[in-house]
Amino acid sequence: MKHLINDRSHLIEDMIDGLVAAYGGSVEKVGHVNAIVKKNIKDGKIALLVGGGSGHEPIYHGLIGENMADAAAIGHIFASPNPDIIYQAAKACHRGNGILFVYGNYAGDNMNFDIASEMLADEGIEVKTVRINDDTATGDPESRRGISGLFFVVKIAGAVCAAVTNLDEAYRIVSKAVSRTRSMGTAFEPGTMLNTGKPTFTLAQDEIEIGMGIHGEPGVEVARIMPAHELVGIMLQRILDDLPYTAGDEVALLLNDLGSCTCMELLIALKSVSEILKQRDIKVVYTHIGKVSTTMDMKGFSISLMQLDDELKSYFFTNANSLAFDFFR
Repeated sequence: MKHLINDRSHLIEDMIDGLVAAYGGSVEKVGHVNAIVKKNIKDGKIALLVGGGSGHEPIYHGLIGENMADAAAIGHIFASPNPDIIYQAAKACHRGNGILFVYGNYAGDNMNFDIASEMLADEGIEVKTVRINDDTATGDPESRRGISGLFFVVKIAGAVCAAVTNLDEAYRIVSKAVSRTRSMGTAFEPGTMLNTGKPTFTLAQDEIEIGMGIHGEPGVEVARIMPAHELVGIMLQRILDDLPYTAGDEVALLLNDLGSCTCMELLIALKSVSEILKQRDIKVVYTHIGKVSTTMDMKGFSISLMQLDDELKSYFFTNANSLAFDFFR
């Protein structure tokens, strides 16, 4: 495979330097650790810290900006940032009114963010944690993975942390956003790990895996290739039945490219999603299509829905911008 890299041993450092350049002077590196922080954060603001492994760009570290995240702790490829990285990132963004941690529900992330939270508590810094668990391919909500739905959750969280002054209240609203978000992905072909040059998993030429996780974790079914409308129907049925979503709901819809799915394919999928939601009398009030949560160059896509009420809509439709998300209304 041909890749645009320098040295495999310095992938993350090179990427972070590129991130800082891409933000055009609005963010900076945090000391000598793999983290970035917004330069201008108001005193007294609830700080929003996101984080996770690399290889899923543009999340998480592409979500810093106006009414978005304040800092990001960055791990190596598909690996959680260690507690010191998280601690240093948190210290860099703290402005005296506590910190909200938002990240995907994975064992390594849970452990390392919890350790960092304890380190901060020892210094009198209050932290609340919201774990994103939107992947309906995992049965038990407690062990559910966080996948593409995090994009909308961070959008809500950014607006909340910019407007609310009470950390408990911010935690309540963002937790509600997570509870109303469901996603499912399907993989067609593996991605390639840039640090090893090896594929993330294997599938036969005529196979797809429905529900595969963003690190190549097993899904719910290995199936034969099928028309888009059939596949979308299977995925959306699981999403809609899980919350469940009901007639009259208003939702934000995300069609996420997991790495190398074309825009044409996503639009074809969107046609089927729109038809099904219309039949179910579910109103789409916002649609986003494109790369949000990727798995290197994996060929595949995911669908996410967030059920919006009046409270969540007021935050979701707040003006925002980041490297990965521009939203002006």
